Amino acid sequence: MTDDFKNLADALRSLPAPDASAKADAIALAMKNFDALQGSPATARPIPEPTRTGFLNGARNMLKFLTLRPILATTTSVAALTLAMVVVPPLTRSPMQIALPDAAPKTVPVTQEETRTVTPGVPQLAEAAPVAVPATPTAAPTEAEANMLTRSKEATATPPATPPAPAPAMPHQVDEGAMTTAVAASQMVADAEQDLAYAAPPNPDTEAYPEADPNPVKITAEAPVSTFSIDVDTASYAVIRSSLNAGQLPDLAAVRIEEMVNYFPYSYPAPAPETDPFRATLTTLTTPWNPATKLVHIALQGRLPSIADRPALNLVFLIDTSGSMDEPNKLPLLKQSLRLLLGQLRPEDQIAIVAYAGSAGEVLPPTPSRDSAKILAALDNLVAGGGTAGAEGLTLAYQIAKSMTEDGELSRILLATDGDFNLGVSDPEGLAAYVAKNRDIAYLSVLGFGRGNLDDATMQALSQNGNGTAVYIDTLAEAQKSLVDQLTGALFPIANDVKLQIEWNPEQVGEYRLIGYETRMLAREDFNNDRIDAGEIGAGHQVTAIYEITPPGSAALRNPPLRYGPATDTVTAPAAGPSDGPELGFLRLRYKAPGRDTSILTETPIIESPAGADARFAAAIAGFGQLLQNSVYLENWGWDQAIALATANRGEDPFGYRAEAITLMRLAQSLSEP
Repeated sequence: MTDDFKNLADALRSLPAPDASAKADAIALAMKNFDALQGSPATARPIPEPTRTGFLNGARNMLKFLTLRPILATTTSVAALTLAMVVVPPLTRSPMQIALPDAAPKTVPVTQEETRTVTPGVPQLAEAAPVAVPATPTAAPTEAEANMLTRSKEATATPPATPPAPAPAMPHQVDEGAMTTAVAASQMVADAEQDLAYAAPPNPDTEAYPEADPNPVKITAEAPVSTFSIDVDTASYAVIRSSLNAGQLPDLAAVRIEEMVNYFPYSYPAPAPETDPFRATLTTLTTPWNPATKLVHIALQGRLPSIADRPALNLVFLIDTSGSMDEPNKLPLLKQSLRLLLGQLRPEDQIAIVAYAGSAGEVLPPTPSRDSAKILAALDNLVAGGGTAGAEGLTLAYQIAKSMTEDGELSRILLATDGDFNLGVSDPEGLAAYVAKNRDIAYLSVLGFGRGNLDDATMQALSQNGNGTAVYIDTLAEAQKSLVDQLTGALFPIANDVKLQIEWNPEQVGEYRLIGYETRMLAREDFNNDRIDAGEIGAGHQVTAIYEITPPGSAALRNPPLRYGPATDTVTAPAAGPSDGPELGFLRLRYKAPGRDTSILTETPIIESPAGADARFAAAIAGFGQLLQNSVYLENWGWDQAIALATANRGEDPFGYRAEAITLMRLAQSLSEP
């Protein structure tokens, strides 16, 4: 015990014992003083549900004041400490009332002089009444007090019916029970903080995907024409892989089967040099999940010009550096990915960097790619923090891209983001309209990173309207595939606004359905309208589309002919040669050469032709996607059959993409089955 504390104890011993009424007055004074400090009247009042910060900080400040304030009469301190235990809100959702325990008996009044310093603007303690000092050993905490000390615990021990007696105390000794109460209260705050930390929910899952139901079965006699825009995006497959590797089945809306099928390289026949920019190959095979139907496999292979023949490239990196990007699989992975891309550029290509977070700014002015040290330094200096001013960043990126472009050069914007646009124009329609208006300045492609708030709907809207592609990068290996192996195709288009239209022959096809491409469907009249936007094919790109068709009169028809239905129209498509077999349908394809506003039309009859291993592997992936969607069209065909089909047709797989798909199928099977 220090000398000051001993002198105080000796002085207190000389005082007479307080009476009960004086002690009650002292407790009332403590309550009034506490409410004065809190700035509210000293009446019972409900406590609203606390937030973590408010509750813990309030409790800490209360305890700090009550346990450290140097001058408070001993009994007043004890009463105030007891009050602190009462007003700490419980960690429940129900409000409570403030109440004080009854005063103990056997106290006598004592008069003391009090000197106070008044500070303007600070709540003052109430005028002191005669201070009561205990003359007998302090009683053990009441049951109500004991309950308050354990309120933050889920499993609370019931206080003993008869609390253990406190250690004997000298007359007028400082109340050890009160000090124990204060220590216990401090521990309660620490425990509550830990409990709340464990109970805190994870970041809200705000991922968004385009909503589209799977394409339905169409009756050929009623709707013989199917029209859609091509799609070379692959984001869906990588998102599905990310979910499965995390031990979760993907969101149904995240499954876009055409992006899964188009993720893999195939050995499609290349177009002849100096002819069309791509070549169409049409084959058929028996449907794996329904032997009574057939699959029509449509493959497009784009021409791959020499890298030396491509024009100079102006590339603007538009990088999201908002607070949501502060995760290892977001901004750090983004930086590593762009490092890989830089190694593929030519010395005459130029790079500019725009970052946005709360507001947008130019991080790196247009710089030749040969100045790699300067470019890499600008990337390394990027840090995450702030809001997401995506619209402002887009505006600045287009301005810079326009200033960089000279005759004969190409300008491209690569938007790298987790898709969280929360400042400025943020709805997909508004952003898409802005991007569509500016796509003549530069094509826009989107690189998605991270999970939790991935706005896939916005990414799709931006890339589709910006004449670019959307990819999702979850690993550095995916960055290698998308930004190194397929860089030329992503940045150098060979055909714009590519549309496909199939007219099915009702004499050979009773029903059909397109597997995938739900977000790319077009009206029949859109095919001949050159003002309607569609997808682009880049250098070396491949596009795959799969139809399931059912012959007329088959027991597999999902819509049997109507008794009073209209007669079938006469087929107007040109007849195939006698050795070619009957036409299943007629493929029409429109596209625009880069820089042209008028489309070019090509036509090809669809004749039965045996499919190879590539088409069968693509069918296995289409089955994979439908299994994830719980498709009604698969009958009893399941994971074992899909895995067996993919394994049997894996073929050459130099980079292991197909082997990885089979592993993902096995994971999905385990997660799907109880």
